[in-house]
Amino acid sequence: MATLLLTNIGQLTTVDQNARVLEHAAVLIQDSLIAWVGDMGQAPQADESIDLGGRAVLPGWVDSHSHLIFGGDRAEEFVARMAGQSYAAGGIAVTTSATSQLSDNELSEAVAARRAEALAMGTTWMETKTGYGLAVDEETRHSVLGKPLVDSLTFLGAHLVPAGWDADEYTELVTGPMLDAVADNVDFVDVFCERGAFTEEQSRRVLEAARAKGLATKVHGNQLGPGPGVQLAVEFGSHSVDHVNYLEEEDIQALAGSWAGWDSATRTGTPGTVATCLPACDLSTRQPLAPGRELLDAGVRIALASNCNPGTSYTSNMNFCVATAVLQMNLSLAEAIEAATYGGALALGVAGQTGSIEVGKRADLHVLDAPVAAHLAYRPGMNLTHSVYRAGKAI
Repeated sequence: MATLLLTNIGQLTTVDQNARVLEHAAVLIQDSLIAWVGDMGQAPQADESIDLGGRAVLPGWVDSHSHLIFGGDRAEEFVARMAGQSYAAGGIAVTTSATSQLSDNELSEAVAARRAEALAMGTTWMETKTGYGLAVDEETRHSVLGKPLVDSLTFLGAHLVPAGWDADEYTELVTGPMLDAVADNVDFVDVFCERGAFTEEQSRRVLEAARAKGLATKVHGNQLGPGPGVQLAVEFGSHSVDHVNYLEEEDIQALAGSWAGWDSATRTGTPGTVATCLPACDLSTRQPLAPGRELLDAGVRIALASNCNPGTSYTSNMNFCVATAVLQMNLSLAEAIEAATYGGALALGVAGQTGSIEVGKRADLHVLDAPVAAHLAYRPGMNLTHSVYRAGKAI
């Protein structure tokens, strides 16, 4: 089996359970996995060696929330929102119409191009959702096209109630024929539990149908105001609840309580519900930033994700999300990096495979054109990605 040694690493941020930051380090890759981590002076021999010139290395980003399967854009909506118009979920219908007009090849090429953009900026594991189909045939098409293009795929037929539909009847469609059609292609089922989208009762029906299918769940919740999304996510043992801009104390306590069976020191036990913060979206919609600091202080595990989509967060730049979390959400650099790597992996149920630099995990590495990881927030907005290794292969 071929081996590759990445050596002369100026600073290696492992995000392992000991939160090690190693100076003058090296990483040995064997095929697609990490085989050794340590001081470069003690590195084993390898078939090939690459000198990284003192650059910083961290795990590849794990983007656990995106919406890449779409056509068109909503630039006009963005301009109107920046001029003072409030965000409403109804803009999703504009994207649904534009997406339906693309051929299979056109849609696949668009998704692949967006995935490549994210990978070039260090995102080595990426989730995306359906949800711009909102009809059985389109949601099925999107699940089939999306499956080979991303690492984790989520069914979001419960994104918006299409025009002309009764909300309860559409929920029946989502939980019946639509879920049946996509179930073999997806890893998660999600629901937008929010005013203007799905009520608590309708959201509960979606989550119950997913559980009956044996599928893991996620919830879009508490984005536009206080609501039942967080409580539902915890009740159903959802992997994550995403957005979480408006939280009551009981929401934070419920999330914290979901982690009672998890040992943070050893990273063993039963994970709770991750609170996924989407800072780029918060800035675009002019919502208050999710309370990441308060969540962490309460013992909740958080993730940072891009929410790349055409309406409210048209960026897949996780470097930007990390910088925003440090500069505006009061997270430390280490906390922001962990949320954007291991936290995202927890939110997707893949923390045993990726999200940290540890022996046996997939060799997903992000090499910065900087000597230390602090440059991510110290030099916000700069393109600091030097190179990316995904499953041991240089991108």
